[in-house]
Amino acid sequence: MNAVERVLKTINHEEPDKVPMFEFGINNNIIRKHYGFPPDDAQLGLKALKGLPIEVQNHYLKEKIFKSSKEFFKMGYRDTYEFYRRAGADIVWSTTTLYPREILKFNDDKEGVGFLDEFGRIMRFEKCQSGEFLLSYLGGHFKSFEDYESWELPDPAWDARLDSFLAGKEIQEEMKSEVFSIPNVAGLMEHAWEGFGFQLFSRIISKPKQARRIFDDGGKFCLDLINIFAEHDSKLILFADDYGFKNGLMMSPNNYRTYILPWLKKICNEAHEHDCKIILHCDGDLTEIIDDLIGTGIDGLHPIEPTTANPDYDIFKLKEKYGDKIAFAGNLSPNLLTVGKISEIEEYAKKLIRQLAPGGGYIFSSGHSTTPQVTLDRWLAMQNIRNKYGTYPIKVPN
Repeated sequence: MNAVERVLKTINHEEPDKVPMFEFGINNNIIRKHYGFPPDDAQLGLKALKGLPIEVQNHYLKEKIFKSSKEFFKMGYRDTYEFYRRAGADIVWSTTTLYPREILKFNDDKEGVGFLDEFGRIMRFEKCQSGEFLLSYLGGHFKSFEDYESWELPDPAWDARLDSFLAGKEIQEEMKSEVFSIPNVAGLMEHAWEGFGFQLFSRIISKPKQARRIFDDGGKFCLDLINIFAEHDSKLILFADDYGFKNGLMMSPNNYRTYILPWLKKICNEAHEHDCKIILHCDGDLTEIIDDLIGTGIDGLHPIEPTTANPDYDIFKLKEKYGDKIAFAGNLSPNLLTVGKISEIEEYAKKLIRQLAPGGGYIFSSGHSTTPQVTLDRWLAMQNIRNKYGTYPIKVPN
């Protein structure tokens, strides 16, 4: 069974040959080295443009690089997809949103380079002590709602987005579907507040007409983009949008029900009309809107963070209540993978497979992503359990 069949069977609540595996990101040079890959320098392309005048940078970003054809993306994806294949992942994602609009120069001596993205977020690659470059959010470009109104909104029909998706699919085909390439679409909430910064965004939310304008712009963009991918035979789309903190939602449940969830329902309906599934990647404690989220028609939810403050936001309780309606992915704590005992990791991984995998509906994953702090022995302990006990029919000893 190939990765595409394995993942889709699981999401359809059928038992595949083995439990599929997914990681939202593996940002860890030690793990890369283990699988035969050099350190990843995710900022390499931006560094090459950093010394050029701004107008030249922008010309290259919009006209030369992202419009250069699928071959540009395929060069970038080929090694990444192979790395994830060797690491055991069934799902990899192609980038279709949050592209740089302008390279930024910072007046400090920190190593790294940044950019202003198409949603007004100021981002920067910063180097960890272990050598990895991680992308960090620094703040919002918009200083007022008027700034937003004058901003050139991202175009869902921009050729680069479809080229990126198709490039990923072609790499998947070259690899005989040993990995399943799916497009990653930025959602409505996260990039909306980050374009303003949370303080200014909180004031805007108190003005319904302004809030409606922002979320409707984002909703229409996402709906159009989902439609493009679904019409080009995408079978699964990752919709990445964080709605919560560790201790609750980022805004009131009523605001989600007013501005975001109706768009999410439209997105799921559009995808389903084309036989395409939606996995929502959404951090934080979602307890207050979990029934609403299920009602939108999402097919999967990741990562069900195990480190939220609410003991009732628990993947095993959610499986018991909603397991026939939605698939779950994730939940093995990144904290455990960083400092936990090997025996603790093994026991929790076995529990996830034992209780969640029978009958399908569970994708094995960490509780978010694999950070630079995750140690190799702990990562391998996690993967070894999946390899040993993740074959159907599931038989995991207590």
